[in-house]
Amino acid sequence: MKLHQIAHARTGDKGDVSNISVIAYRAEDWPLIQREVTPQRVARHMGDVAPEDVTRYALPQLHALNFVIRGALTGGVTRSLALDAHGKCLASVLLEMEI
Repeated sequence: MKLHQIAHARTGDKGDVSNISVIAYRAEDWPLIQREVTPQRVARHMGDVAPEDVTRYALPQLHALNFVIRGALTGGVTRSLALDAHGKCLASVLLEMEI
């Protein structure tokens, strides 16, 4: 299944850092998300992001994971030549991850 089937995301970005929270729709899906959505898998799924640039914080009370991804925005929203370098686009990419 795709991650978006059991979770949604909220994002923020500052400079070249993207902050993506993945939040389970249902508490019973939280263990699966916590087990499957690792920093290594997030980095691999994002493509050009190195695993050491992804930090994961667990928020069990909210059934959420927060990922801080350094270097993900190709220089930042105002400096990037990408069409849409915002973190919200990266959240959509992350939610397409197969778990």
